[in-house]
Amino acid sequence: MRSHVLFISGRSGVGKSTSALALHEQLIDMNIQHAVIEGDYLDLAHPAPHEAFPAANLAEQNLAAMWSAYRSLGYHRLIYTNTVAALMSADLAAAMGDDPIVTAVLLRSSGRHAHSRLERRNHEAIDAGLLDHSAAMGRRLDEEAPTFVHRIDTDELNPSEVAAQLFALAGWGTQSPVTEAP
Repeated sequence: MRSHVLFISGRSGVGKSTSALALHEQLIDMNIQHAVIEGDYLDLAHPAPHEAFPAANLAEQNLAAMWSAYRSLGYHRLIYTNTVAALMSADLAAAMGDDPIVTAVLLRSSGRHAHSRLERRNHEAIDAGLLDHSAAMGRRLDEEAPTFVHRIDTDELNPSEVAAQLFALAGWGTQSPVTEAP
């Protein structure tokens, strides 16, 4: 069976991880086999591997190793969260090594909502640099994400509602997903 990956991207504070976990819970309730990988952690190190070793592609190498292990156990659906996954979907899909069906989604949020979420996540202590970086990344993703990337505005949605939209876009409850190739 061909793999299917749901790439969830967006600025810091948009709700990527929270929505992925809500989708994970919904899929458990429906007994739909899947895996979840938090891509932001696949190359989290100091110094940053992409700066110290630009050709290493450590996140892609780690994704390839992890997905190979999941596939050997029969998994074929992957939820993958990463800030820039929408910009790297072709490289990430290639790293999976099994020509997956790709559904890419960009979660979007206003600065006010992202700020509020980041404050909750960081126990009210938030660095202005993080807010600036989040806003700049949000603008970059909006401008550079390819047209095949689906967009979901999360400001007025709770995580379960975002998860329901992600589920519908992936088409995991039907035979044909709503998707386009990267």
